[in-house]
Amino acid sequence: MTEYLGIVTGETIIGANFIKYFFARIRDIVGGRASSYESVLREAKDSALKEMKERSEERPAHGIVAVYLDYETVDSNGGMLMVTASGTAVKF
Repeated sequence: MTEYLGIVTGETIIGANFIKYFFARIRDIVGGRASSYESVLREAKDSALKEMKERSEERPAHGIVAVYLDYETVDSNGGMLMVTASGTAVKF
């Protein structure tokens, strides 16, 4: 039987420095991937997932199911990125 332990979350706000943002905007105009910007997104995602996992271990959960990731820009220039991870902590 699986025991429901509640929703767990992890949040990260990270700055994408001006140079990365500038080159990402150029890529947006001419096409292609902005790998430096992608690496910042990946770092923020990994940090949010790690925080969510740590919070689930406090319950103590055996795992997290139905994970949802949300990506947002925090400021109007797109230089600050927020990643939120949420899921359901369970015990088997």
